[in-house]
Amino acid sequence: MIFRGRPYSSLSQDNNPSLILREQRLFCLRYTHATMNKKAPWIFLLIFLLTACVTVSQETTSTEALILFVTSTLPPTKPGLVLPTEIPPTVTETPDPLTPSVTASTTANCADDAILVEDVTYPDNSVLSAGESFTKTWKLQNVGQCNWTGYTIAFVSGDRMSAPDAAPVPETEAGKPADVSIDLVAPSTDGTYLGNYELRNAEETTIPIGTESTFWVKIIVGVGGTSNTQGTPIVSQSGNCTYSTNDGYVQSLIELVNQARRDVGRAALTVNQQLMNAGQSHSLDMACNDFLEHSGSDGTWVGDRLVQAGYPNSYYLELLAIGLPQDALNQWRNDKTHWEALINSRVTEIGVGYVFSKFSSYGGYWTVNMGGP
Repeated sequence: MIFRGRPYSSLSQDNNPSLILREQRLFCLRYTHATMNKKAPWIFLLIFLLTACVTVSQETTSTEALILFVTSTLPPTKPGLVLPTEIPPTVTETPDPLTPSVTASTTANCADDAILVEDVTYPDNSVLSAGESFTKTWKLQNVGQCNWTGYTIAFVSGDRMSAPDAAPVPETEAGKPADVSIDLVAPSTDGTYLGNYELRNAEETTIPIGTESTFWVKIIVGVGGTSNTQGTPIVSQSGNCTYSTNDGYVQSLIELVNQARRDVGRAALTVNQQLMNAGQSHSLDMACNDFLEHSGSDGTWVGDRLVQAGYPNSYYLELLAIGLPQDALNQWRNDKTHWEALINSRVTEIGVGYVFSKFSSYGGYWTVNMGGP
C-alpha cells in the first residue's frame, strides 16, 4: 500500500501524471512529520521510506515509456520480412600474370588436319627401271591449328620398296605447306607397285589427309607393267581426290561393245592408246569433280581432249555412262541415239576410260571414245 500510491483509476478527471507525483510526495511528508517525535532509530526508517516513495514514482513514469520500445532481438512482425543472413567473408585470389591460364589453348588440344596438294615427284604410274633408286616427294598442306613439330610419315601397308619405317616431316606452321620426301628403290620385277603411308604427330597419332587416312606412291616397273585383267581395283590419288581404276572392267566393256557390233554385222574396234588416254583423263575429271557431262571441268570439249592426247583423226564419237560394264552397255542400248553411235560403221578404233570414286554421286564413270578416218 505504501509503495503503490493512489491507484491509476482513482486519479482526478484530468489524469495529470504530475498530480500523482505531488500527492505521493505530500503523503510521504505527512508521514515523516508524525514520526519526528519518536526515538532516533526511527529516523533511518524515515530515510528508507522517503527513498522508496521517490523510487515508486520514477518506476511508474519509466514503465509507460517501455511499452513503446521493441528490442532488436524480437522476430519481425511484417509478413514476408526476412532478416538478413550473415555471409562469411570470402577471399578472392588475384591470378598471377606469369602463370598460364588452364583454359589457354595449347598444342595438346589443338585440331590437327592436312591435305595432299600434289605429287612433287613421281606422280602415280610413273615408269621406272627395275632396281632404280628414287626419292618420292609429296606436298602436304597443314590445314589444322597445330604446328608440326616432331611429325613423321610412316609406311603402313602395300609394297615397301625399301622404305624406312618412318621419315621426318619438316617443322611446319599451321596453314603452311611442307614438302615431305622418302627414299625408295623400285622392285626388281616388272609390275605395278603401290605403297601406303600415314602422317603422324609427335605422339604417333595418325593425322587424316583430307577424308583419307593414307597417301601413297604408285609406280610401274618395266614397259607397261602387268595388266590388271582380273577386275581388282587399283587405288590412286590425284590431289585431294582418292579414286580407283580397274583394267578388268575396261577390258570387259571393250568386249561387250565389240560383241554388240558383231551382232549387227559391224566390225570390231581396235584399241587405240591415244583414245584410251583421252577417255581415262575425262573419266577421272568427272569422278573427282562429281559431274557427268561431255564438257570438262576446265571447259574443254571432246575434240580438245583428243588433240591434247595426240589423236590424229578428225572423226570421233564419245559416249558416257555410269556403273558396271553391263550397266553402261544397257544405258546405251536403251537410248536410240547412243546405240546408233555405238554400232556406227565409220569408226574403227576405241578407247575406254573408267574411274571410280566413292565420294562422287555416281561411283563409277565411263568414257568411251571412238574414232576413224
